[in-house]
Amino acid sequence: MNKAQLIDSISEKSGLTKADSKKAIDAMVASVGEALKAEDRVSLVGFGSFSVNERPARTGRNPKTGEPIQIAAKKVVKFKPGVELADLVK
Repeated sequence: MNKAQLIDSISEKSGLTKADSKKAIDAMVASVGEALKAEDRVSLVGFGSFSVNERPARTGRNPKTGEPIQIAAKKVVKFKPGVELADLVK
């Protein structure tokens, strides 16, 4: 499902217009992004939680030449699904 399909689905299920559904999705993404940028954890009961993890710097290998390269540390977003969401997939 892509963003347009998600907007259509939310519009049908909520009774909102497609424009309002798009605004709601955009606002949610922006709000979650701002919270994660501030290194807060975002928990949506039943859906899951988003958090920021740090990956430490490490040594890797260039697959073409086999020589060692240094991979920089970085922050990544982690998602852990909630029990209800995980049960829907079973």
